[in-house]
Amino acid sequence: MFENKYIQQRIEKAEKLRELGINPYSNESSRNTTIAKYLNVNSDIFQTEEKRNENRHYTVAGRIKLFRLMGKASFIKIEDESGMLQVYVARDNLPEGFYNDIFKKNIEVGDIVEVTGYPFITGQGELSLHADDLKILTKAISPLPEKYHGIQDKELRYRQRYLDLIMNSEVRKTFHIRSKVVSLTRRFFEDKGFLEVETPMMHPIAGGANAKPFVTHHNALGVDRFLRIAPELYLKRCIVGGFEAVFEINRNFRNEGMDATHNPEFTSIEFYWAYKTYKDLIVLTKEYFEYLFEHLDLPTVLPYGDLSIDFSKFTEIPLIQSLHEIGGVPADIVEDKEKIIAFMKEQKLDVNEKMNIGQLQGELFDEYVEAKLINPTFITEYPVEISPLARRNDEKPHLTDRFELFIAGKEIANAFSELNDPLDQLQRFEGQIAAKDAGDDEAHEMDEDFVNALSYGMAPTAGQGIGIDRLVMMLTNEHSIRDVLLFPAMKPIKHEINLHEDEEETK
Repeated sequence: MFENKYIQQRIEKAEKLRELGINPYSNESSRNTTIAKYLNVNSDIFQTEEKRNENRHYTVAGRIKLFRLMGKASFIKIEDESGMLQVYVARDNLPEGFYNDIFKKNIEVGDIVEVTGYPFITGQGELSLHADDLKILTKAISPLPEKYHGIQDKELRYRQRYLDLIMNSEVRKTFHIRSKVVSLTRRFFEDKGFLEVETPMMHPIAGGANAKPFVTHHNALGVDRFLRIAPELYLKRCIVGGFEAVFEINRNFRNEGMDATHNPEFTSIEFYWAYKTYKDLIVLTKEYFEYLFEHLDLPTVLPYGDLSIDFSKFTEIPLIQSLHEIGGVPADIVEDKEKIIAFMKEQKLDVNEKMNIGQLQGELFDEYVEAKLINPTFITEYPVEISPLARRNDEKPHLTDRFELFIAGKEIANAFSELNDPLDQLQRFEGQIAAKDAGDDEAHEMDEDFVNALSYGMAPTAGQGIGIDRLVMMLTNEHSIRDVLLFPAMKPIKHEINLHEDEEETK
């Protein structure tokens, strides 16, 4: 595995350190501050006449990112999670023989070191640390990619995310923001009186959304189980049981294709609120975004590629109305199945004539409307045929009390007033079974226990799911879901990736 000659050279240096009585993989550190704190607390040095303070002593630690070796003295730059710091290492300030025999010969870029010293300002005006002591904590036997070019292969960055994180501080920043989004989301809903719950990740019936599941086998029970598509049906069972506001932040799994906005496992928050309607959730969603932007200290207008998204301008429009007002589909065809089929054929679009009118309206929406929804837009009143778990609208029973929130042409949230009529729910499930028999692999399975739960009575309830991954994409101006997932799903590769191939060819 470590046949590369440059790695071999580093292994030899690690062995040399051992021979000198130095453990290249120490388990002890005396670090007493982070680099960011060091730079902050010593910023006053700039105002002093001496431009140094030898009475202050700090111990920092980090990975060497730059090594500038000079005769009797050297500069290194070390990095921890909080920032980068320049360190001045002089022969005469270290124990006899350490500089020439250990530092110069056996320590290099990529190694993790601990340095003790005092603050001073260099002639170039940079706050640095004057080293009085230096200790190697971890010897890196694989050399880092060349500093200025980093890792050019984006696929390699995903496959070896640890290396990507080492080389790119901006990538680490993205995941700090992601962590804050999750934390703030939890705080927002807790402050609203919601109870965080945990529901099963392995389901006896694949349900909660229209999607193809992953299948596994439970050896102890001797039965197949499905990795959850969504937690919806279990969370609504909680509402039946008497909880009035619940949420869960966790993973969902869908055995579908992968693209810029889809990963087979993804994170969402799903929440249910008794005695509320989907219109209450529109208000709540606006409050949630205001809360995020305030606590993340973000401007309300954010760039997203060539787009500019104004998060202060939320709009609302019914789906069928959006087909002609936003999508440009002729208004006289959008509620006629045969006319829709004819129109789609005219437009050279693939069309399945076995689809019902609701499914066809969904196809038109996907084709002509979705990509045009740049500023936050609530699309409401979805057809019953594509909303198997949503409550029918009282005045328009062929439609549901449902919305999806779109931002920058991507679905971010799905919500509806929940169907709580057990007989209607049973009929919906039966309709989904018919769709599955007709070839729809993503149609919803029958869940008799859930129908039975509804038979005991579920209070009027509204529920919503928000995709955390896509939300973070919007907030960080990332255009692939893989850029906001630490370890995205990747196709297996047949050969080992060698970072040092080019180096070897040029030597």
